[in-house]
Amino acid sequence: MSSDQSGSPAAGATPPSSLNAVGDATTAAGSFVQIVDVVKKFGDTVAVKGVNLSVKKGELFALLGSSGCGKSTLLRMLAGLETVTSGKILIDGEDLAHLPPYRRPVNMMFQSYALFPHMTVESNVGFGLRQEGVPKAELRDRVQTALDLVQMGRFAKRKPHQLSGGQQQRVALARSLVKRPKLLLLDEPMSALDKQIRQRTQIELINILDQVGVTCIMVTHDQEEAMTMASRLAVMSEGEIVQLGTPHEVYEYPNSRFSAEFIGSTNLFDGHTVEDEPDHVFIKTADLPCQLYVNHGITGPLGMPVTISVRPERIALTRKPPDGAYNWGKGVVTNIAYMGGYSLYHVKLEAGKTVIANVTSLALTEIDPPTWGDEVYVRWSASAGVVLTS
Repeated sequence: MSSDQSGSPAAGATPPSSLNAVGDATTAAGSFVQIVDVVKKFGDTVAVKGVNLSVKKGELFALLGSSGCGKSTLLRMLAGLETVTSGKILIDGEDLAHLPPYRRPVNMMFQSYALFPHMTVESNVGFGLRQEGVPKAELRDRVQTALDLVQMGRFAKRKPHQLSGGQQQRVALARSLVKRPKLLLLDEPMSALDKQIRQRTQIELINILDQVGVTCIMVTHDQEEAMTMASRLAVMSEGEIVQLGTPHEVYEYPNSRFSAEFIGSTNLFDGHTVEDEPDHVFIKTADLPCQLYVNHGITGPLGMPVTISVRPERIALTRKPPDGAYNWGKGVVTNIAYMGGYSLYHVKLEAGKTVIANVTSLALTEIDPPTWGDEVYVRWSASAGVVLTS
């Protein structure tokens, strides 16, 4: 990949090699989908900048990023809906970069589902097969099998307007799978569903794709959706992949401020190193009355500027001063967001910085819960921080 993937792991841990290498294990083992040095230009605008990516057979892979980052353009190039300016796209060893969409072993499920309103469910699902001239008996069997797979067989005679959003999505999925594609592309597959249905449908979709065994690449801007569904994901920004790994790797070991802030929420403390040993590093910051302590070393000269990322769930909230000499701050509660199983406490430190702490409901029952305006202390362990150098 053309992007920088440097960064230090969380304390006491070694980052998986896929985070710090240009390639990953899929390249060595033989990838099913390979995107090689792909560039896409619209006039003078470069939408995709030399992207390299490998996806294994049967994998559910997510492209994650904000609007305009290039993820949808990359998906459309895979589908053949956009031409590649330069580079190669290979599926099962065949270069498809210049093949038209109808000649690719690829099917795409669009964000809007794009169902024909005048057709029944079974007619929608069988449309592509009819266009290919599949014999009627085979067409009927394949359509019925696809509808049964997504549990929509009993709705075969209904029209799309007679279905809920979740049911329409299943029909669109059946239509995509009935042609038995080698690669299934999903464009924001859950965006039209409300939160409760979306969460249930995510698990159902994973199970269906696992049962079929199809390779799948999905595009989403929803971090929770990508973390829930994908076996691996790529975070994109400004046409480039900035980090690649499993959801756990990308969340726990962000390699830059961008990744740390984009995936979930985090607290960032800027400072510079004052001591760096193989088993620890001290960072001086203006945000806290003490030094930051992380129990692993980093590579770089003393005095180098760094940022420490600490996730809200790693921060403890207390009314008494911490016993340790490092990784704590004193402040006042300025806001509390009750989220059901946990509460988000916003604490304004004496230096003016606001820290967010995720405190579980169970933990709140074990202390006198602070409220607005209360003086509190925040603290975290030496293994909670990730050192970011970019």
